[in-house]
Amino acid sequence: MGIDLPLIWAIIIGFGLMMYVVMDGFDLGIGILFPFVGDREDRDTMVNTVAPVWDGNETWLVLGGAAMLAAFPLAYSVILSALYLPIILMLAGLIWRGVAFEFRFKADEAHRPFWDKAFAWGSYIATFSQGVALGSFINGFEVSGGAYAGGALDWLTPFSLFTGLGLVVSYALLGSTWLVMKTEGTLQRRMKELARPVAIALLAIIIIVSLWTPLAHPDVADRWFALPNMIFFAPVPVLVLLVTFAILRTLRRGTAEAGPFVLALFMLFLGYSGLAISLWPNIIPPSISIWDAASPPESMGFTLVGALFIIPFILAYTAWSYYVFRGKVKAGEGYH
Repeated sequence: MGIDLPLIWAIIIGFGLMMYVVMDGFDLGIGILFPFVGDREDRDTMVNTVAPVWDGNETWLVLGGAAMLAAFPLAYSVILSALYLPIILMLAGLIWRGVAFEFRFKADEAHRPFWDKAFAWGSYIATFSQGVALGSFINGFEVSGGAYAGGALDWLTPFSLFTGLGLVVSYALLGSTWLVMKTEGTLQRRMKELARPVAIALLAIIIIVSLWTPLAHPDVADRWFALPNMIFFAPVPVLVLLVTFAILRTLRRGTAEAGPFVLALFMLFLGYSGLAISLWPNIIPPSISIWDAASPPESMGFTLVGALFIIPFILAYTAWSYYVFRGKVKAGEGYH
């Protein structure tokens, strides 16, 4: 039996995108939380918690895009053609917040508020655009003759706008629980206060999306609610409820400061796994599978060698950087 290269590449791309959500999610979440924290010193502390690692977090987004181009060129061409505008907005937001990230520390007193707003707006635009793209991906794309056949604004639907809002709330939860783990004093208490309603809001959003998706897509409903699938997949929504309760409990008790962040990551992983269950094995919903969209085996095999070489290095330097800059970040202190 030969190696299933499309399956291997689908796992690599799925892993890369999940790593991006994990690594850059709390980073963007800090910018999303900026409007809820007025004190300048607290804002500086928030940014300093990710200052040594923020730019490396986006490596996974580049990896996912490059891997899709190499392994699934049909999916790359269709998805980017369909989502041209939200992807451009996402990149513009990431660039804008990256510029603001550096300039806000160097700006004088008169210009500091401008760069604070730029950092927050860049975070909101990038996150919302990612969520809109996700909702459009779930809705599926019209394909004819191996090319995108829909309109330039087909991505603009009530469902995609709602998933955009949902991702903003998701990243806000990651950001607040990250700051609970990395800060102390009044800022940490403020993050605990914010994290509780955000966790409840995210649970409500997950419930709405979980009902909306099968109602709008009968094929997804058949997958989730047909026997024996319903029995096998039942742990996912049950775990979402339990994890939400655990987040609220750990925030209230305040003894395990890393607990809320780890649980928030697990909650997003459950949502990610629910998405995979709903769409698998289609890489261009609703009907083009990873095997239909795959590039020639020779191309997939050649690029797989490079991927298997470089990914361990990315994991190693990422782990090392987080290990080096572990621990609390105190007010007035930063990394230089």
